[in-house]
Amino acid sequence: MIEEFPHLDAARRAILEAALPIAAFDGWTRKTLIEAARDAGLPDGADELYLPRGPVDLIDFWGRECDLAMENAYAAADTADMKVRDRVTFAVMARLEPMRGDREAARRAVARLSLPDAGGTAPRILWRAADSIWRAMGDKSTDGNWYSKRATLSGVIGSTFAVFLEDQDPEMAETRAFLDRRIGNVMEFEKAKANFRRFKSALPDPLKTLSKLRYGGVKRYN
Repeated sequence: MIEEFPHLDAARRAILEAALPIAAFDGWTRKTLIEAARDAGLPDGADELYLPRGPVDLIDFWGRECDLAMENAYAAADTADMKVRDRVTFAVMARLEPMRGDREAARRAVARLSLPDAGGTAPRILWRAADSIWRAMGDKSTDGNWYSKRATLSGVIGSTFAVFLEDQDPEMAETRAFLDRRIGNVMEFEKAKANFRRFKSALPDPLKTLSKLRYGGVKRYN
């Protein structure tokens, strides 16, 4: 995992910008990074200095850049009157938007992150994206709810991303339609869970019932 140092991000950003068109054809390799660093006007060895894990670090950085773009887009949008599901939809689409012109590089990034040396980078990128979205929305949940929200949204982002990679529509219509369905499914599931919790809370406590029967529910006769 690359560290976040603002004074290094400018160099990483320059390498990323130069690497995207190369990676679309040649994949995410050390050779791609060396060529990109050279195209960005950086000295020899800059790729190893700024990206110790090579292409994996650069893909990780790309994910962070997309998170930042989403946060900026969300902060600039008027979301006050939006429903929660509409805000989530807006944020997920804003997270995908920066990659729209680099789908082939994104496909190859998925393939690169499937290799053993990538470790848990792919799920970490998804989790960070979900966390960034909830934070942008002002989420103040705690305990298990904090984790469940991010785990659920990570799944939504991951499945939507797979559709996004194959979506040929310039406006990402297929991606948005799929995302709307997925969020709809999640909302229905959450509604069902809430209804079940209310139903469960209305049921008598079996231990209390047995206790009453044992100690106070049966009239004794002398």
